[in-house]
Amino acid sequence: MGNLKPLEIVLIIAVVLLLFGAKKLPDMARSLGKSARILKSEAKAMKKDDEPTTTTDAAAADQAAQQPAAARTIQASPGDVTSSRPVSEAKPTTQS
Repeated sequence: MGNLKPLEIVLIIAVVLLLFGAKKLPDMARSLGKSARILKSEAKAMKKDDEPTTTTDAAAADQAAQQPAAARTIQASPGDVTSSRPVSEAKPTTQS
């Protein structure tokens, strides 16, 4: 907050409260936190995808392929169960 004086900071906060209202600020902060968590988890997933696969990963994939597939669920964000829904995966068709 380099060049800002305490009075200027108080004025900026007052303007933000007047513009957005005290009721909407917690909701905005909550949605910003959810967005940050989603971004962080996606960044970790991308880093994990870039790592070379090892033989233990291949063995785990073979075991998973042999077990029946469980129903998958898509969630909008971690911990958000209100918007989750089951996913039906398409079965591969064989042509003769």
